[in-house]
Amino acid sequence: MPPLSTDAAVGKIVDRLVLRFPSTQRDHIASTVAEEYAALSGSRITTYIPNLVEHGARSRLQHEVHPLRPDLRPLAPAA
Repeated sequence: MPPLSTDAAVGKIVDRLVLRFPSTQRDHIASTVAEEYAALSGSRITTYIPNLVEHGARSRLQHEVHPLRPDLRPLAPAA
């Protein structure tokens, strides 16, 4: 399976984070992901950039949702 393009990878990250943070606007999540990606875009090793982008964006959004409890995670949506 070939790796996803940057746009496709970012889109999938945004989709996952929208499900994880339903009270946060999609545009805000997308801009947070874009900022995280921009911070890593000059990296020489690109294999793990999508994972690092998602982790960084999730951490930032988590801090916005629960600034005093960074260890607290929102409940996953019911399947």
